[in-house]
Amino acid sequence: MEINKQLHNWKKEFAIIWSGQLFSILSSATAQFAIVLWIGIETGSAEALAYATIAGLLPQIVLGPFAGVFVDRWNRKWTMIGSDLFVAFCSALIALFFYLDRVELWAIYILLTLRSIGGAFHAPAMKSTVPLLAPPSALVRIAGVNEIIQSISIICGPILGAIGLLQFGMSTVMLLDVVGAVFACTALAFVHIPKVAQTVQSTKSLIREMAGGASIILKNRGVSWLMGCEIVINFFVMPIVAVMPLMTLQYFKGTPYQVSLIEGLYGLGLLFGGLALSLWNPKIKKTVLIVFGFSALGIALAICGVLPSAYFATYAVMTIVQGLAVPFFTGPYTVLVQTQFDPKYLGRVFSISGSIVQLPAMLGLLFAGILADNIGVEKIFLIGGIIVTMTAIFLGSIPAVRRLEKRT
Repeated sequence: MEINKQLHNWKKEFAIIWSGQLFSILSSATAQFAIVLWIGIETGSAEALAYATIAGLLPQIVLGPFAGVFVDRWNRKWTMIGSDLFVAFCSALIALFFYLDRVELWAIYILLTLRSIGGAFHAPAMKSTVPLLAPPSALVRIAGVNEIIQSISIICGPILGAIGLLQFGMSTVMLLDVVGAVFACTALAFVHIPKVAQTVQSTKSLIREMAGGASIILKNRGVSWLMGCEIVINFFVMPIVAVMPLMTLQYFKGTPYQVSLIEGLYGLGLLFGGLALSLWNPKIKKTVLIVFGFSALGIALAICGVLPSAYFATYAVMTIVQGLAVPFFTGPYTVLVQTQFDPKYLGRVFSISGSIVQLPAMLGLLFAGILADNIGVEKIFLIGGIIVTMTAIFLGSIPAVRRLEKRT
């Protein structure tokens, strides 16, 4: 069988994929941070940063369920390549606007929305490809390596983004993102990704296939509970992510370079967490790791929310703890989904779950910007941290979640 034969060469295939993704994700992180920093400097508004985050989330929420159907139908390799090239085109437009000095905030929001359309197809295609290339025993380790790549981009992206924006300008930064996307596409072109057998479907069956994906998720009570708790957590965490630059700039009276430092320290924690998963490859139940990760994140956020404004160093340490906690729930969660469902459904499962989880987060962002501007960004950290910790404790008490490992 084609897929079984492919598993023998999984390390070589992933080495090629990771080399391209490292450059692509790093350049995207650089561009994303530069855009956020530019908005923060130009407006000084938590509401404006929240709207930018919404612009990046909305297409993935709206298009996610549809995108998943097409990811399962289409060649996943060319879906990823096409998505990357579309994002590169949007980045090139942003670079052109800044070069011509015709930048409007509303135009940035639109182009961030368009970039997100590419992500709506790329993310589920990439996640659903992993089980086709690697054996189940390697999935946690692969998730750890993916977190390492993300952490490198988070560490280096803010530094490169701040330097690029302040020294070279946004046009140069966005062109770097174009180069990264082209590099990733080139690497994917050399990878053979097995095709998943699918029955031929007409466009009329689109809604039926979407409903089928949702039904598959709902039948798995443990995963449904996981997704429900992640909805609650994202509702409170995403607003914190959106206003984090203002926590440094306004509450701690920091500089743009200190904003990049905080982002880099978060990435450093993410790197350590990803290394732990990839090298340790723990045999601990994935649900236990998820509860631990959520709890650690919640406690760290709550501590940040009660720190006096003179305790920037402590805030920096807690930021590392936040990054360290993330791989312990994102990695095991992804692996649980990959092993709970048949590969031919994974495109729909990942896209539907992504949409469901992100929609409440977007609603939280609508209120977070207004609340942060009125009650202070530190209160957003405190409230979010308490809710995340309580949700983690509740998640660990659900029998259906604890039984999930027995289903793999």
